Amino acid sequence: MEPEEYAEQFENQSLTDHLRDLRKCLIISFAAVFIGFCLAYSVIKPIGSWFFKPLVDVLPDQTSLIFTSYQEGFFFT
Repeated sequence: MEPEEYAEQFENQSLTDHLRDLRKCLIISFAAVFIGFCLAYSVIKPIGSWFFKPLVDVLPDQTSLIFTSYQEGFFFT
């Protein structure tokens, strides 16, 4: 479809058609964000282990990392 045809079709849409298109785009966007979040959350432990490995390697024996905020412990323990 040519850009001019698309622009003309877009201008001829009624308000409900615009809202329907907006709803469709929002649903697709939210689904993509949710899927991306799920994929990222599934690999958070390996990423955290890789990220903290240099620090853990230099810690003295029988010690561990201390987290300073509540949410940090949920992700990297």
